[in-house]
Amino acid sequence: MRVSHMTLAAACAAFVFAAPAVHADTPRELANRRIVLEFYEKVFNAKDFAAASQFLGPRYVEHDPSMADGHDGLKAHVSLLKEEYPQSRREIKRVIAEGDHVILHVHSMRMPGARGEALAHIYRLENGRIVEHWSMTQAVPETPHPKNPHSMF
Repeated sequence: MRVSHMTLAAACAAFVFAAPAVHADTPRELANRRIVLEFYEKVFNAKDFAAASQFLGPRYVEHDPSMADGHDGLKAHVSLLKEEYPQSRREIKRVIAEGDHVILHVHSMRMPGARGEALAHIYRLENGRIVEHWSMTQAVPETPHPKNPHSMF
């Protein structure tokens, strides 16, 4: 079967226009990304609730079942980290911002050299302040992945 150049050109054009556009962060998304990154560093690496609290909205809704709700719940969690895991560190591997949501893909280690956990955090912002949080956790396995050769990060 012979395909004309016009048919091929039309097919290519249809593909290009049907392909999803590459997303470029808006100014608001860039600001939200910066806010969440600064907040995350203050909470989990510096373990400084007072410094982190400047990024919170008037209410803070917590969806992580291991943490209490609100500002007091986050403050208690930061205190626990400071007391029980003073050497813990979290390394952000990826950041995705979309509208008022920022998603972090994180490698968390409670002590230096530990395998740690892979975390996904979702934050929702209103008026440049963090007002809501969800979290998912998966342990980094001790043995290589049995079904694929890929890293969790």
